[in-house]
Formats: sequence, C-alpha cells, structure tokens
Amino acid sequence: MSIHIVALGNEGDAFHQDNRPSGLIRTYLGRSPLVSGDESSLLLNATSTVARPVFTEYQASAFGNVKLVVHDCPVWDIFDSDWYTSRNLIGSADIIVIKYNVNDKFSFHEVKDNYIPVIKRALNSVPVIIAAVGTRQNEELPCTCPLCTSDRGSCVSTTEGIQLAKELGATYLELHSLDDFYIGKYFGGVLEYFMIQALNQKTSEKMKKRKMSNSFHGVRPPQLEQPEKMPVLKAEASHYNSDLNNLLFCCQCVDVVFYNPDLKEVAEAHKIVLCAVSHVFMLLFNVKSPADIQDSSIIRTTQDLFAINRDTAFPGASQDSPGNPPLRVIVKDALFCSCLSDILRFIYSGAFQWEELEEDIRKKLKDSGDVSNVIEKVKCILKTPGKINCLRNCKTYQARKPLWFYNTSLKFFLNKPMLADVVFEIQGTTVPAHRAILVARCEVMAAMFNGNYMEAKSVLIPVYGVSKETFLSFLEYLYTDSCCPAGIFQAMCLLICAEMYQVSRLQHICELFIITQLQSMPSRELASMNLDIVDLLKKAKVAKWSHIMGPRTDSDS
Repeated sequence: MSIHIVALGNEGDAFHQDNRPSGLIRTYLGRSPLVSGDESSLLLNATSTVARPVFTEYQASAFGNVKLVVHDCPVWDIFDSDWYTSRNLIGSADIIVIKYNVNDKFSFHEVKDNYIPVIKRALNSVPVIIAAVGTRQNEELPCTCPLCTSDRGSCVSTTEGIQLAKELGATYLELHSLDDFYIGKYFGGVLEYFMIQALNQKTSEKMKKRKMSNSFHGVRPPQLEQPEKMPVLKAEASHYNSDLNNLLFCCQCVDVVFYNPDLKEVAEAHKIVLCAVSHVFMLLFNVKSPADIQDSSIIRTTQDLFAINRDTAFPGASQDSPGNPPLRVIVKDALFCSCLSDILRFIYSGAFQWEELEEDIRKKLKDSGDVSNVIEKVKCILKTPGKINCLRNCKTYQARKPLWFYNTSLKFFLNKPMLADVVFEIQGTTVPAHRAILVARCEVMAAMFNGNYMEAKSVLIPVYGVSKETFLSFLEYLYTDSCCPAGIFQAMCLLICAEMYQVSRLQHICELFIITQLQSMPSRELASMNLDIVDLLKKAKVAKWSHIMGPRTDSDS
C-alpha cells in the first residue's frame, strides 16, 4: 500500500534566496521518526531535475512498510508547461500540501489569482494543508480602512492565509522556522494524521472489494481485455508570444497612433495589448478612472507622458479612414518618444526582457543618464496601483517566472465590453471580443476580418454550430493560451470548434486530453460511455460547414 503526497509552491523567500533554509518536505522526510529511507531514495529524482526542473520525486517508507511517494513541485510553471502531468499529479494525490513564504506577497497573490482556481477544478475530495513558512519582516499593524484591504504591507497576513484555506477547505499552518518543533510536532503531526486517515480509507475500500468478491457465487462474466495503448500525440509548441509580437509588425486592427511633440507619426499600436500590460494606458484610454486606480504616481505618469489629440484638423489625420479612426496620442517626452518603437517591442514581447530593452535604448541614447531616465519611465508604466514599484531590480524580476503581462492579463478583458470592437451572437446571447487578439491568434479570424466577407464590415457576427460555453472556452484559449476541459465531452466540443477555426495547437491539446482520459479508463467504463466516434466526426463536419456556409451577402466570396 502506498501514500501519494503532492507538495506545491516555494517556501523560500524570493528576496533572500542566498540564506534560504532547507525545503519543508525534504526537512520533514529527513527528521520524522515515522519515515525511513536512505539518502539515495530521498534524492531519487535529483539527477533528472536538470532536464525537468518542475518537480522532484522522493520515495521513502512510512509506518514501517507503507510506501511514501512525494512529488515536490516548487515551480508553478508545471501548470503552464505540462498541464496534463500537473492534473494527473493532483488527481492521484492522497494529500496535497501548498507552501508559500510569508515575505513573498507578490508570488502569493500570483498563485492565489492564477493557479488556485486551476487546482480547485482538478481537486478531488482529498485533504489539503496550507503551510505559511517564515517569520514576517517589517510587519506593520493592519489598517482598518476599507481602501487598504487589498494590500496590507509587504507580508502575507494570517488573515489572507486563512481566507485561502477556507476557499480550498484546507488546514492552515504557520511555520515560523523549519526546526524540530515546527517540522516534527506541528507540521509532521498534521501530515501524519492525514496519512493515517488515507490508509484507513484505502484499507476500508480494499476490504469492501474483497468482501464483494467473496460473496459473489454466480457465473462470472468474461474478463474483458484492456485495449492496446493508443498512440501518444506530441503537443504542438506554443506560439502565443510570437503571435502577439507579430501583431505589432503586421499593422492590422490598429486603433491607436503615437506622435512626437512635432506631430510626426512615430508608431502604431493596439489599445487592448497596452491596457493589458499597464494601468497607465487603462487610465489614458478611459478603461479605468482615477477613482478606480487611486494611485497618484500612475495618474501623474499618465499626465506627464501622454496627451490625446481629438482635433479634426490634425495634420496627420486620415480623411478617408473607414469606421472609427485610430486614436491619436501625443508623446510629450522627446527622449521617451525617440525610444517608443523599442519600448512597444518590449511590451509586445512580454514586458520582461529588460537587458534587451536597455541595450536597444543605449544604442539610441548615448548618455547613460538619459538611458536611466527612459528606463525609469518604463518602470512607472508597469507599476501596480497602490504598491511600491517592485521593478527596481530588473535582473531579479527577470529571473522570476516571466509572465506575458505584468500587472494584469488579457483574461481581464475576456467576455467584457471594455475596448471591444466586435460582438459574436451565439444561441441568442452576445459575447464581446477584440479583433486585434482574434487576428493575431487565429488565421481564419484574420482572413475573415481582413477579406471580402461581411464580418470585415460588421460589428455583430453570428456563430453557428457551437454552444456559448464552448465558444467562450475557445476564446479563452486565444486570449490566454490555456485550455482546461472539464471532461471528455467538453474536450470533444472544443475540438470541433478548433477544427472549425483551424487552430491546430488547440486541436492537438484536445486530442491529447481525450486520449489521456480514454487510456486511463477501464474497459467496462469505456464501453458504458457509448462513444460513437463516427457520429462525432459527422457532427464536427456538419458544424464546420454550417459555420462556413452561414448567411453571407451576395458579394462575399
């Protein structure tokens, strides 16, 4: 009998990594009297961590003869780079441990906002332990003002940890240090209690199966052989960053044009991408108001750097631009404006390649003071409202997980009317979207919006052959490059939608998910599902042709 434990998160302090103590799981395995195992078994996967750094596997014996398997995943990238492995790890776990350092509030909120919802979807009814590790530094008394509840100091408070535990139905522990008391008696006691509960449950289920087998005296049905393993599909590599980076150079769906102080055009861009990166652009394009942001430094940066020109007699304005003409923005700072093309390329490529940005700016501005001045303005643009600018050390930030967006993400704008310039009509309801993202991520959408079709000139576009839920999942993939089907049926529906719009990587992800699920099913369960693959393919073709042959004007191709 074995117990599987999955530990997620990094309990080390991101700002003091040189003096970081030993890991929580490794320390427990080495000190607990109930766990036995030599050094080679505890470091079972140490040699493979270089090739696969997302998790380390430990094996030991607990309670004498119980096999203990621990997967320690300190890097949350496993949910982005290998979603299927992470989902299988969580699904097969008997106990889940989530760790974080109380002095790394940025990582805590990143995990809480981006990854805890994913864990909740994949979580079975297994016990969860949340371990808050470390002693809080520079802890201040919590402010009772309602406006300060989003950020109380630089440490993760006990209240925030308890609230996270309530969301997951977990047990919350605070470990001020990784010594014998906190590891052996405090954390170890809770972990070993859940280990005993897992053993009791497994023993009870095993006895129940044995009793049912012994009590059956009728004619045994024929034993169905397991089907041969289906081929494993190789998932296509993500091209999310390159798609959005190419959007800057293709000049499609441009809705904002920047001008220098002499009213000469400098660069073209897209509001949706700029707003997804920075609250400065949210404020500039009226996505948020000063009352929403409540940060004087962001408001001041917006006013000092940019000004919107709505003059109809503007010398650079096009008199025959179809539809809504692009918004004209004057860049007040001449040095910043001279480097604007490099700054936009930096933003579109993910807003984390600091060394490349500094090198590009240094080539244009010979003076080191001017270079520092422009870099500081870029940091102000990426600032989070209400927080101290944590981009002071660019190299430290670049060493962290490079999120595509710094302050928010494109998911913030998914199915929301802000900056939307197209509306899809599905099953009697409407779904707002943004042409720039659709064109960048889907070649069929790009042809549809730029070709001789009615969709290129229409704001309201009907969609046939898919449900609203499936289409929203499809849009979520286009906006975030992530796909988390709830089951085989939803994956099949999403596969049909990906086939309709010819998004090959999403097709591969759905196919791989379906094959993985089918491989793990017993023969009888698979037979009871009554999946008709031929009928499914027919529905896919019908849906595809109904989408292609939807209502069009006579002049459409």
